[in-house]
Amino acid sequence: MNNQGEKLRIILSFSVLYIFILISTQVLADDMPTLDPVEVTARSDDLVGTASSASEGIVTKKELASRPILNPGMVLESVPGLIVNLDSSGGKANQLFLRGFALDHGTDFLTTVAGIQINQRSHAHGQGYTDFNFLIPELLESVRYKKGPYSAEEGDFSSAGAVYLNYVRVLPKTIAEYTVGRFDYHSILLASSPKIGNGNLLFGLKLKKYDGPWDVKQNFRNFSLITRYSQGASDNGFEISAMAYKADGNVTNQIPKRAIEGGIVGRFGSLNPSDSLDTSRYSLSGQWARKNELSVTRANAYYVRSEFRMNSDFTYFLNFPAAGDQIQQEENRNTWGFNSSHTWFGKLGNREVENTIGFQMRYDNIDPLGLFLTQGGIPLAKVDSNGNFQSGIVRRDILNEYNISFYAENRMQWLPWFRSVIGVRNDFYHFDVESNNAVNSGKKSSDMVTPKLAFVFGPWAKTEFYLNGGGGFHSNDARGITNRVSSDNPMVPIQQVTPLVRTWGYEVGFRTAIVPGLRTSVSLWQLHVGSELLFVGDIGNTEPSGSSLRRGIELTNYWSPFSWMVIDANLSFSRARFRSNNFLGSHVPGSMPRVASIGLSIDRGSLFGSIRMRHIGSRPLNKNNSQVGRSSTLVNLRAGYRFAKYFQVSIDVFNLIGSKPYDTQFFYESQLSGEPAPVADRHLHPVEPRNIRFTIRASF
Repeated sequence: MNNQGEKLRIILSFSVLYIFILISTQVLADDMPTLDPVEVTARSDDLVGTASSASEGIVTKKELASRPILNPGMVLESVPGLIVNLDSSGGKANQLFLRGFALDHGTDFLTTVAGIQINQRSHAHGQGYTDFNFLIPELLESVRYKKGPYSAEEGDFSSAGAVYLNYVRVLPKTIAEYTVGRFDYHSILLASSPKIGNGNLLFGLKLKKYDGPWDVKQNFRNFSLITRYSQGASDNGFEISAMAYKADGNVTNQIPKRAIEGGIVGRFGSLNPSDSLDTSRYSLSGQWARKNELSVTRANAYYVRSEFRMNSDFTYFLNFPAAGDQIQQEENRNTWGFNSSHTWFGKLGNREVENTIGFQMRYDNIDPLGLFLTQGGIPLAKVDSNGNFQSGIVRRDILNEYNISFYAENRMQWLPWFRSVIGVRNDFYHFDVESNNAVNSGKKSSDMVTPKLAFVFGPWAKTEFYLNGGGGFHSNDARGITNRVSSDNPMVPIQQVTPLVRTWGYEVGFRTAIVPGLRTSVSLWQLHVGSELLFVGDIGNTEPSGSSLRRGIELTNYWSPFSWMVIDANLSFSRARFRSNNFLGSHVPGSMPRVASIGLSIDRGSLFGSIRMRHIGSRPLNKNNSQVGRSSTLVNLRAGYRFAKYFQVSIDVFNLIGSKPYDTQFFYESQLSGEPAPVADRHLHPVEPRNIRFTIRASF
């Protein structure tokens, strides 16, 4: 038997064993001693006695409602230290930055909505592509987050952290909301949750239109829809959800600094007006949970159908001086997933114990997964070095990728002031690529075992101390795993990448609520990454680089001096370096060494509002740090007034102080029309100017 067949048999055996254990624990539960389960309902920094690290937390619906949100992805900035930017106009996934990572569109940061993993593996635009534009932020129940690879529950993409978002089950009232704003912004939200039988049917529909400040009107149109029928509670009931999202419009990508300074194009201009995006996402999912004094069992399954087509131009006339370098990235994807876990409570002697076993699987089928040369958004013929015409297809693949994962975790209360969390997980991956160039086709399998560990000391005077360590990983794009020759030039051999890249993380920290009304957490962390993914300008994608080491410290504060006022302040400092220091330098491009956010929120009677400041320090744009991205500071404001219980008005002002920073800053070579040779330059995408939106909401 070959190795692949042997691994598959082992996995199937473990699957049967897992199911047997799950059934057995349910049957034997009546004879087991009990540990009172704890339901976490606290806010992000009030988790003394329940958290396993200083850097995990929960953001509640009330907190989310107070935040001014420019686009749905900005919800993630409720996670302390996480920065969310745009590297093009709307509709495209946000750029994410956390703990010294330039996370691109989601690599090394696991994201989940309603039990569905959002990160898309081997995506046409980037590994781990995470598009949150389908979200309806007004209907979110909470944001639960973790940082570092310390939890057995998380596997792929979770080295920097993980976030779980979920919608509400029941709305207190039906909502009708209309928002109008600068740059021809319009949105309509309708939501309700009528009682049907023994449950509730949540319905939410949001329609949006936006042109943006760009010289080429964005003409962005999208709709987001959620319907969910649920009974019971999230930990003791079930829900069935269907979501739909469709968006299209023009996009404005980063442009070289010399084009702006030379007057070729304005700050909000475009060098290729035909850049565009057309994307959709449809999903069906179900979650079920059963809880009693002895155990908790959870399971969820989902199916997602998504399509993506984007025309973009990052290098202009560098590779093809006649036709230009515009490319089209396209994919049609089907994703199936299943997750389950069983936790039982017991005692070992007089020590309280929780044991959890879990099973996860996901299967992605992408047909086609393509990269094409285009002009004006239309695929064109490709000319080789000898002047001969070839197909405009750079590459076109059919891809199948699946993983099967198991994990186990033990929580033990050894002493009143000491508890431990010990876990381990095993992830098996299989990649199958059928390429238009048979040389780049292939199959490959890989697996990885990752241990997890946490020691918690306390509480003493409402203060706990944490020691954390663990292994994590991220999967690489399947095409890079099977590639043998360059897609641009089949005569050039290339090195295949490692299927799974290992990471190791460590953290020490504390969390305290000793001062009345004040919640503070501090964490000192370190993360080793086996291989980085760096931005490549000529194809608008990423490629693997050397191993790296990151270190940092985070400080999170939440202070409520009055019942109607909250002040939060979050600071994050990090240092990211490649471990091999050569003549090119050791800095990790795009890594942010300094991040700060401060917010003041009030909710007193009829008045409510929030003002928030976000600061990003300067950052390296290349390995030797000779090119440094500018720092930026943004201030956003929300203010509102409630008329009785059924009507409210609010105003959001984004970029209140009118600053002019850049969301995106890259340094690479490009060539403009008329230039005789490539030029290494900064490529920039600006933050939107001051933007005002008015909202009217009726509740009945």
